[in-house]
Amino acid sequence: MSLIRPLVLALAATSIAAHAQSFYPVRLEDKTAVYLTGAKGDGVADDTAALQKAIDKVADTTHQGIVFIPSGNYRLTHTLYIWPSIRLIGYGPTRPVFTLAANTPGYQTGPSYMVMFTGGRINAQRTGGVQRPNARRPPPVVFPGTVPATLGVPDANPGTFYSAMSNIDFDIADGNPGAVGIRLHYAQHCFLTHMDFHIGSGMSALQDVGNEAEDLHFYGGQYAIMTGRPSPGWQFTLLDSTFDGQREASIHEHEAGLALIKVTFKNVPTAIDIEPKHIEELWIKDSRFENISGPAIVISNEDSRLTEINIENALVDRVATFAKLRQSGKTFSGSGATYRVDTFLHGLTFDTPQSRGEIVTRISTKPLTALPPAAAPAIRPLPTQIGWANALELGVKGNGTTDDTAALQHVIDTNRTVYLPSGRYLLTDTLKLRPDTVLIGLHPSTTQLDLADSTPGFDGPGEPKPMLLAPAGGSTIVEGIGLFPGGINSRAAAVMWMAGKDSMMNDVRFLGGHGTNNADGTRMNPYNNAHSADPNLAYKWDAQYPSLWILNGGGGVFTNIWTPDTFSQAGLYISDTKTESHIYELSSEHHVRNEVKIKRAANVELVALQTEEERGEGGQCLPLEIEDSENITVAEMHGYRVVSSFVPYPATIHVTNSKNIRFRNLHIYSDSKAAFDASVVDDDSHTTNRELELASLTIPEHTSNAPLAKHPEAHRIASGYFNASSATTDSHGNVYFVDTVKNHIFRYLPASKRLETVRDAPLDVANIFFDKSDNLMAVSYAGTGTVYTFKPDAPSTELTLLKPQPSTPHPGATAVFSVDHWRFDVDMNNDFATLTPWQYISPDGSTFLPAGEDFVSGQLYYGIKMADILRAFTLGKATTGKTVYISDERQKKTWTATVKDDGGLSNVKLFATQGGESVVVGPDGNIYMAAGQIYIYRPDGMQIGQIDVSEHPTSIVFGGKDRRTLYIVARTSLYAAAIPPASKAP
Repeated sequence: MSLIRPLVLALAATSIAAHAQSFYPVRLEDKTAVYLTGAKGDGVADDTAALQKAIDKVADTTHQGIVFIPSGNYRLTHTLYIWPSIRLIGYGPTRPVFTLAANTPGYQTGPSYMVMFTGGRINAQRTGGVQRPNARRPPPVVFPGTVPATLGVPDANPGTFYSAMSNIDFDIADGNPGAVGIRLHYAQHCFLTHMDFHIGSGMSALQDVGNEAEDLHFYGGQYAIMTGRPSPGWQFTLLDSTFDGQREASIHEHEAGLALIKVTFKNVPTAIDIEPKHIEELWIKDSRFENISGPAIVISNEDSRLTEINIENALVDRVATFAKLRQSGKTFSGSGATYRVDTFLHGLTFDTPQSRGEIVTRISTKPLTALPPAAAPAIRPLPTQIGWANALELGVKGNGTTDDTAALQHVIDTNRTVYLPSGRYLLTDTLKLRPDTVLIGLHPSTTQLDLADSTPGFDGPGEPKPMLLAPAGGSTIVEGIGLFPGGINSRAAAVMWMAGKDSMMNDVRFLGGHGTNNADGTRMNPYNNAHSADPNLAYKWDAQYPSLWILNGGGGVFTNIWTPDTFSQAGLYISDTKTESHIYELSSEHHVRNEVKIKRAANVELVALQTEEERGEGGQCLPLEIEDSENITVAEMHGYRVVSSFVPYPATIHVTNSKNIRFRNLHIYSDSKAAFDASVVDDDSHTTNRELELASLTIPEHTSNAPLAKHPEAHRIASGYFNASSATTDSHGNVYFVDTVKNHIFRYLPASKRLETVRDAPLDVANIFFDKSDNLMAVSYAGTGTVYTFKPDAPSTELTLLKPQPSTPHPGATAVFSVDHWRFDVDMNNDFATLTPWQYISPDGSTFLPAGEDFVSGQLYYGIKMADILRAFTLGKATTGKTVYISDERQKKTWTATVKDDGGLSNVKLFATQGGESVVVGPDGNIYMAAGQIYIYRPDGMQIGQIDVSEHPTSIVFGGKDRRTLYIVARTSLYAAAIPPASKAP
């Protein structure tokens, strides 16, 4: 038995334990907040109803805000629900404790929740964001884990913002093996801070985490954290936290996008256990691993291009195995009992910008004689509460109509620490902070600094004018506030930050655009009915200076920042500074030009940056631009374009004249048909990296003179398209493809080298294919279940609509299938017959198209049709009983499958750990795959060659009279590459 086991069992038996010092020892006054009353707080009486009543009161009155909970021991007997935009904050000489008494009914099987963050009130429709067309309210169901089982509880979701808990501890006593402290599947600007979890007999402290957390400490339990992908697929960042004595693993997870900074694991079998068959993007920095009996980190799905693991500066003591690859069993460690892991890397790695990426595992360690003392925390503590100046008690009004500029400036000038209770503080001039100012709010959607539209000095052309100015070299702290520059103030920059490396900004929201609440707590609408502009036509997008501008020697620590203000030119702009900056969990979204720009800057660490572009404003947005800069680290970045995007964009990151730029764990994706064509474009090395998932890429100090790898190149034969796809051929080898946005079907005639327009009717064609009689079949976005057919040379007035038929077997016929899928989950969908209850039969009866109910009924996903036969870049054809190749764009894998008589797929097997938009079998028997470039594989799955294309390919087909020419449809052009009679691919 491990020496850890007795300690673990002892910790598990502990119920009530000593708790850390209260972060808010004094009551904070806030006239709009709710203060808990009616609870005993003695650890014996049931206080659940009193706590729920206080939370409900906020929801019933202000809709968003704070519940203050005084010191006490509050016994819970059933699930406590926290509605959106409500924060629970403990105060008093000791931290309040939420307790689950021994053997509490309902907590013997799990997960069963003590506290659950929700997406709305009971039976509420999903809240948050812009409501989509065809959003049907599902019938109420019991959300698993509610105690007692309760109908209609909506889970926290991608539209759940501003919810939080702080300075409240949890205790789980014996006899509650199913207990989970908190379910927190929320999104931006939600968090947990300053909390201890004595999990004892329980299953876990946290399940399905979201966004960011600080200063959490976990003791005992089966796990501390059990989690999957956060809402809505972003990262989870954990800072300055500890794990001690979990029975199985501290963190049991998959695809959580974990970023762990200054975290300690000790006295556990395993620190991080990534679930079997799952991927993960994991970034760990400046952390400690002590007395761990099993592998500290267990890595799964090791061959996937989406598994991205990077660890830097980990201190290790009494850990026999630091990391283990689950499938292969390979292990990695340092030498001796105590050592430092300088770097650990697993994933798709590019050793130079020009090199070919390979999945590698590497570790670099150094022996130590002893562990050094713990480093200072990443997040600075606030000054003691004694001496905080309450702005509303010193003449500031915060009513949204009175000009508070002079009064608030006076309070700042005469006090170091200024507390802003909930309110709207109207400004008419720049608020100038002192070098040592500490400006504190507790809810950035209820405590905000506002500019009225057309405020003199902020409006009209001119140099930038900040709402908030942090002076040069200071140790300024700003926390828990929102800033709204209005919609008509073209000189406004919300914050201009020149404070030094010891300064800090935390929990700050730059308001405007998505997720902005009105004064009554309702959600502000950022769009007109076409999503092409603000509802107020006087509000111009991309018309203000950056929201957060770090400049002229500024730096410091910035964490839990959300900046989606569409009116500003960028959410974050760093310029003209070499001061050290650490930026953690910054969500910059919905800008027109840049989400983040770094220009003439150095020594920036940007961890867990999340970007998102909407179809209305973000079609031409470059998420991250780095120019004339050096020593920049971008780690655990998630870049996303929404499903309804229709404008392709060349790159996610553009680097110019910069050196020592380190990219670690880039996760770039879109479920639309207009994703980014590349992850990183570097002008100096003349390289474009089209891999959208990568673990490591560094742009070095000196550009390598090594020649780029040479491959055969496809040549362009036609161009001028918007976003072309869906290549197919007729019986003569002529090549057809579509440009959906432009409503065109094109034909290329190889014999005469001529391009023709076949149809340009406004019928929203998505994909095309032929039957054996050269009837062209078109799958359309228009209407519900629309498939039509015509002869290519028939008059443009002629077409025939086909009706869906119930699915039946067609042995020996030609089945049509989606060559690529956004999600091809072989474990769930290894028999596709049940997913395609309908078929469309070609006019000659030779060919049939299986279709799902989602296509026939016109089902919408966030307002967009996502049926496979619409979203696919290519439709393939195969005789029933034959083997086909299916590519999974998201998982970057390609599969083989057998076509059944009804068009379903069976016998699904993994072919290659590479996947993209299209795949086809060549006349040489090799498999050709469009996945950034054209990759050539042998039938046994070994890559043997590559064909380069000067832009991102989307669909491929073999055509021409002898079918020996590979035609490549790319974003704007048609390319061709001849294939030799025998396989001679390099």
